[in-house]
Amino acid sequence: MTLDADGYLAAVTGAMDRVSREQRAGVERAADLMLDCVRSGGVVQAFGTGHSEALAMEIAGRAGGLVPTNRIALRDLVLHGGEPAEVLGPTLERDPAVAHRLLALAPVDPRDLFVIASNSGVNGAVVELATLVTGRGHPLIAITSVAHSAGMTSRHPSGRRLADLADVVLDNGAPYGDAALPLPGGGAVGAVSSITAALLAQQIVVTAVGRMVAAGETPPVYLSANIAGGDEHNRALEQRYAGRIRRGS
Repeated sequence: MTLDADGYLAAVTGAMDRVSREQRAGVERAADLMLDCVRSGGVVQAFGTGHSEALAMEIAGRAGGLVPTNRIALRDLVLHGGEPAEVLGPTLERDPAVAHRLLALAPVDPRDLFVIASNSGVNGAVVELATLVTGRGHPLIAITSVAHSAGMTSRHPSGRRLADLADVVLDNGAPYGDAALPLPGGGAVGAVSSITAALLAQQIVVTAVGRMVAAGETPPVYLSANIAGGDEHNRALEQRYAGRIRRGS
């Protein structure tokens, strides 16, 4: 592939095609879990660190997405836990203890579903949070790179990876190292995991919502806040989940 916009487009398009085809059964199972969660009055709790936080943002609180969704983020330690901003260092995601603090701060209900994204799937906070929530009986959907995760040693004391703990594992199709276009002197450019993870997230949501519509139900879906009536529509739905979903952080 050429080292330019067209080469990157070819790499990303190929990855999206493979992911859509190969992960279809997993998307269907994930949509089942999401549908069960929403119908039972639960909230979809989404978490990711680093660039995988984009996956949590894709699921929680965006136009065209489900209202009963909540984003858990490392910055919650500061925004909701009162810790100094200095704690948000680049290696924080490797500390398993962080997961305990985040979960204690999160508005979690026993009916909730967790979606955790991590391209590597090996960092301590991610694996520990997955361990904690599955231990409490929450279903878990993991979005990760199988190739990258297989090439890494877990940074969690248990030696486990995110994929070892999930009810449904979705492979984002990213190569080891994430970037898709090799450079002549070594290394590569053009990461793909954020794009393919967003694709998987949207496919899960659309499939779950489609099943609700087919069953004659009205799905609790956000309108854009930047269209007429959007704010009023969204506020009315958010009231159903008052105290259980966070917005604006």
